[in-house]
Parts: sequence; structure tokens; C-alpha cells
Amino acid sequence: MLTQVDYTPIQLRLPLVFDEYIKFGDPVYTFEEIINNVNLNKYIKKEKNDNRGRKGYNPLSLLKVILFAFQLKGYASTREIEDLCYNDIRFRYLLQYETGFPSHMTIDNFMKNSLKYKIDDIFHEVNGYIFNKDKIDLNHIYIDGTKIEANANKYSWVWKKACITSRDRMFIKISLLLESMNKDIKFESYRYDIKNTYEIEDLECILNDYQAKNKIDTTLFVHGKGKRKTIAQRNYEELVSYLARLKDYAIKIDTCGEHRNSFSKTDKDATFMRMKKDYMGNDQLLPAYNVQFGIADEYIAIYDINQYASDMDCFVPLMEKFNNAYNKYPTYPIADAGYGSYNNYIFCEEHNIKKYMKFPMYKKEIEDAKYHNNKFRAINFKTDENNNLICPNGKKFVFKYYAPIKGNKYGRKDEVYECENCNRCKLKKQCTKAKGNRKIRLNKELTSMYKEVIDNLESIQGALLRMNRSIQSEGAFGILKQDRFYRRIVRKGLDNVNLELGIIACSYNIYKYHNKKHRKSIEC
Repeated sequence: MLTQVDYTPIQLRLPLVFDEYIKFGDPVYTFEEIINNVNLNKYIKKEKNDNRGRKGYNPLSLLKVILFAFQLKGYASTREIEDLCYNDIRFRYLLQYETGFPSHMTIDNFMKNSLKYKIDDIFHEVNGYIFNKDKIDLNHIYIDGTKIEANANKYSWVWKKACITSRDRMFIKISLLLESMNKDIKFESYRYDIKNTYEIEDLECILNDYQAKNKIDTTLFVHGKGKRKTIAQRNYEELVSYLARLKDYAIKIDTCGEHRNSFSKTDKDATFMRMKKDYMGNDQLLPAYNVQFGIADEYIAIYDINQYASDMDCFVPLMEKFNNAYNKYPTYPIADAGYGSYNNYIFCEEHNIKKYMKFPMYKKEIEDAKYHNNKFRAINFKTDENNNLICPNGKKFVFKYYAPIKGNKYGRKDEVYECENCNRCKLKKQCTKAKGNRKIRLNKELTSMYKEVIDNLESIQGALLRMNRSIQSEGAFGILKQDRFYRRIVRKGLDNVNLELGIIACSYNIYKYHNKKHRKSIEC
């Protein structure tokens, strides 16, 4: 009698309709509403099947699972997305037309090869649908930035100034070496030129020439204890080592570029910056990126990633990126004191943008009456009938010259005035610490801009905008960092970081749209 059973008592049952197993009001329905109403196929195209290997996944399906995972989690690794595809029925619902589930390598390759340079277009395409549905006001943009730590080692810094200093010292050593080489050359009529600086190409020519003239064969070089090197070998090896170090310095200086003073060896696009949260407790600089957001009605309208710490330099690139995306500039960009500068104010005047960005001394100018009314401040000096500045002691200040300002892009120059005579002045100790006559620098155009900014921000509209900025821009970073636990950049390289921030910003807007939609349905 046969007792073997050729079947399993648990019969496999597959749901034919996934919708029945997903609760009403789930975020996946909002997500599908947005994806189905935007045309993303023009940005990601399926590669032609060459009949080799297994059938590939539809790139739109891969994009769906990536964006939805980020919408749920804030940030999701490729392995976490793979796990969600296998175990979460909502991801099976998004992949219901696929024959299998993508692995983490499939997802990672899609992100690096297909999504990296298209994420900005996809972000603005999704924003177009959301902003149209919610009637978003793009004239008011609340700007803020934060420094997010890069995925780089903490002690992997390379300082540009240190490389320049070491390179200059190397030039001195090369000059001494060339003097020594000139003494050893048999042809007295031929000598190598001694310079203050040297080009790498010139030193390579000198090295080849020295080798040829002295008939140096590198295969005959001796090394080790008890071996005596010839003078030609010593000079040749020393010049080779100097040349290698000069090349290394040149690469590092070129990597920093004009606008950076440092970079990390493990992520060369990351710059060392001072972070607000110093968890190491020693005020140490850490590798980071400066992330900028422009918020409109709680949505991220624009984002940008910068490699320098100053927010002042981030304003114009953010506005240009906004203009490229929406074909206009915002009328009211509201920002804190890190963005107010002469360059940014001139840019606003050129593009009909209102000045609602604080300047660095704004708070002290408004709240500190003693500082504001200080009679020794140059802008508080009185003028005589000839518009000459008169100090509190009645002395006249005489115009001396125009002083250019470093880093100014519009040819700004300060007017430098000097007091006619500060000798035996009773008020000199309160007025200045200079040993001679006091000198002051004024820029009347910038002073008038500061006054315009104060008038704008101290108006009723300005007060409401400032209050709203603290809610919206600070709130967006608070949600990302505290609620959705995104506190450190995972990918390396500027393009990969832009991909990561683009996916996060896109999924954040979908997340916000779902919450608003769900909130409205509850209120109704």
C-alpha cells in the first residue's frame, strides 16, 4: 500500500485584485493619481530588448517603487526597497504587470544609469501637477539652507592653502636642485634656468634633457645599504620625486577650484564646513554639502546643492534654477540674514524682485537702539551745507579715494573719507581706536538698500512673511530631519547627491500632497 502523498495540504492562492487588500485612503492611491496624470515616459525610456538574458523591468515601474518607498520612509536604501517589493502588497500592486520583483542591484543600476540626469525634469513634472491642483503661489518663495554631512571620512581633509604653501616650498627646493645640477653639467655653455615658479611640463623637459646629456640608464641604478649612488642618480631621483609631488599638489588645487578651500579624499565634491550640531564637541569642521530649498505653500518648489558654506553665494544660483524651471523669478523671496548682500540686492533690482532678505546686522539695527542711534557711526554723521560729513566734535571728513570690495561682481566701490584733524580731540577714544586720523568707508547705494529692506520687512506684510518663512522653510527641514530621519547624505559625488536630494524632494511633495488631501477629506 502506497502512503506517499504527492501534494502539499496548503494550497497556494493568489489575489487576483490587489485593491481589495489595500485600505481606503492609503498613500498608494494618491501616489498613483499623480503618476498617472504626468507624462514620465518622455524622461525614462525602456531599452530595446536584444534577446539576451532575462527580460528587463519597465523603467516606469522601477521609478514608481523608488518614489513610493521614499514617500513612505523619507529615505530608503536599495535593499530596503527590494524588501518592500517582496513583502508589501502596495508595492506588489505597483508591480502587478511585472513578472518578478527587482533586486537591489537592478534598482541601483537604474538610479545611476537612467535616473541620475533626469531627476530634475521628473521633479518639476510632478510639481506641475501638484501645484496646479493645489493652486500654489509661486510668487512667494521662502528660502532656507542647511548643511548636511556628506558620506565621507571625518579626517580625510585636503586644505587648498596648505597645498599652495607646500608647492611654494617645493619651488625653492627645485631651484636649489637645479643649481646643483648646473654645476655637474659638463657643457658650461648650457645651464638650466632658475625661476621662482616652475611648470610641470618644463620640469619634465629638464628631466629628459638631464637624462640624455648624462646618459643615465635607470636600470643601472643602485639601491640599498653599502651601495654608493652617483651624483647624477641622486639628482635624477630627487627631481623625479619633486615632480611627482608637484603633480599631486596641482591635482589637489585643481580639485578645490576657485570657490573652495578644502575637499575630502573620500568624497572629492564634499567641502569641510562648520556644522550647527557639533557632536564631536571640538568645533571641528566636517565634510558636508550646503542644501538649499525654496518653499512655496509648504511644497519644495526648488532645491539646489552647493559646495560652499556661505548662503550669500547660494541665492543667485537658486533663483536662476527657479527661473529655468518656471520661466519666471519669484516676486517675494523671503530669506534670513545669511542671504542679504550687495550682489544679491543688485540681482533683485535687475530682475524686478522685491528685497525681502535680511542683511547680517539687521537684528542689531532693529532691536539695539543704542547701536542704531550711536552718534559715532558714520551713517549717523551730520552734513554741512556742502554735503561734507561732520563728526560729533565738529570736524570735517574729506574724501580720499574709492576702495574696491573683494568678491563684488558689480564693480562696487566704497568711498573712503578721512577726518581733517583728530589731534587733541576729547571724543577720540569713543570715536576710534586709530592712532592717526579716523578713516571711514561708506557706500550710499548699499545704505539705501538696507533702508529699503528694513521698510519692507518691518511693514505688516513683511512681518507676516517673516513669520510664515519660519514656519514653512524651517518646517520643511524639520520634517525631513526629525520626522523622516534624513540627517546624512548617503551617496558620494555632486551628481549622485543631486539625484538623492531630487528623489527626496519629489517624494516629499507627494507626501505633503497626500496629507493635505487626506486632511481635507476628514474636514469635509
